[in-house]
Amino acid sequence: MTVRAVLGIRRWRRNPVCRPTDRLEAWVALAALLLMVVVAPVLGWLSGSLTDDALQRSVRAQHAHRHLTPAVVVREASGTSRFAQDPEAAVAEDTARTSVVAGWRAPDGTARTGKVSTTSAVAAPGTRIRVWTDDRGFPATRPMDAATARTHAVLAGIGVTLLAGGLTETARRLVVWRMMQRRYTRLDHAWAEVGPDWGRTGTGG
Repeated sequence: MTVRAVLGIRRWRRNPVCRPTDRLEAWVALAALLLMVVVAPVLGWLSGSLTDDALQRSVRAQHAHRHLTPAVVVREASGTSRFAQDPEAAVAEDTARTSVVAGWRAPDGTARTGKVSTTSAVAAPGTRIRVWTDDRGFPATRPMDAATARTHAVLAGIGVTLLAGGLTETARRLVVWRMMQRRYTRLDHAWAEVGPDWGRTGTGG
């Protein structure tokens, strides 16, 4: 619909029956098309770049302050924990996980105990695993990797592009709808003036 309206600019330029609103509608469609083709992708690229910069900073900060620490399973635990062990075996989301209570040492040598999730096939007491901890030795979630951050940034950019394009098309439709409403209103007023005399002898109808 937008492309057809844009092509109508040239077709209607010298058309004697072309109404001013037809030309205006075509120009509105052209402006909307330019916004969707040029501005929306630029906004998406900017959004993706800014998001990627922010996420990459977060990735670097997380990797700087989270550490894989050796731990020993104390016992199995009920429920689930958001703190996972060494993620190398837990990349797949469908990997079976077991919640356990484990003990480890903080960087300052303090003994720590907490509930973590492990993908180890053996979760019996005494099993050695690795857990993510922060600088103070408390359990922490697995840090985000750079590839995942970039994927999120790309998806954010695509989302902004689609959103900008959709909003532009919605605005174009609203403007065209308003123009049509005004056109119908003018037609109703014109008909109200000549309608009662339509077809009568001597009225020029």
